[in-house]
Amino acid sequence: MPIGVSPNGRNHYDTQNPENEVLVATFAGIAVLKRDGTGSPWREAGRTLEGKHIASIAVEPRSGAIFAGVHDGGLWRSADGGTTWERKDSGIEFDNIYGLNYVEAGDELRLYAGTDPAHIYVSTNLGESWTELPSLRDVPGVENWTFPAPPHYGHVKNIEFDPRDPNTIYVAVEVGGAFKSTDAGKSWQQMNGVYEDVHRMMISPSHPEQLYMTTGHDLYQSADAGKSWAIMPLPEQRIGYPDALILLPDQPELMFTAGGRYNPGQWRRNPDADATIARSRDAGRTWDFLTNGLPSYMKATSRR
Repeated sequence: MPIGVSPNGRNHYDTQNPENEVLVATFAGIAVLKRDGTGSPWREAGRTLEGKHIASIAVEPRSGAIFAGVHDGGLWRSADGGTTWERKDSGIEFDNIYGLNYVEAGDELRLYAGTDPAHIYVSTNLGESWTELPSLRDVPGVENWTFPAPPHYGHVKNIEFDPRDPNTIYVAVEVGGAFKSTDAGKSWQQMNGVYEDVHRMMISPSHPEQLYMTTGHDLYQSADAGKSWAIMPLPEQRIGYPDALILLPDQPELMFTAGGRYNPGQWRRNPDADATIARSRDAGRTWDFLTNGLPSYMKATSRR
């Protein structure tokens, strides 16, 4: 079963053996990377959903179905490894699909999708139909959710679950804040103490009370399932706009983050984020910037 890599899709996969196929979300479809086996070089073996801007990927573990959320293009499903696709977003009001993730609740598999503007939907039949969880729009301050780029709506960027309880859901709204539900989305409460431009959330599988979050200003860590938060400072303020966040499921103290020295406002004036990648071996207490083998200067791809 392939692994999906995308900005707003499933954040981590647990596999019994090393995988030899990775699906990577891009501006121009899904790039299919393959290798012949562990230790062999990776190669681009093709592309699928060509021409579509892919925001999120999730590979359903029971059937192997691949789901892809598309910017201004709806939600798509492939049942044959990405060879053919069907649009599967009946019941979703909006075409702009950002966040995508799934959770297993006993015999039921729940697939969640987040949109622009920020609404969240759930499907329990592999995307054949979708139902909105409207209470996300009932939280205080929803009228202030926004985004700098047109059409200026805040969107559901990231969806995560407590591995101990499928009814506990965490949602990141860019720009609006971080929210938590303990009743499968029937009600929500905002998690305070973080910058409201939330990019990605991660949960330690071995210590589910440990939450991590990247935002438009800082990285945050919570030791009490989101009741309180502390900033994890990066040295030299080298990453002023952190976005990506990865931790290893079986070694959660090993973490990676990446982002630009500058925020998108600077990118629009001068298409240059001066991005870099950082690694922590102690769960975010200290960080090293990775340059060995990587370009010493990475210029971001920016569209005006």
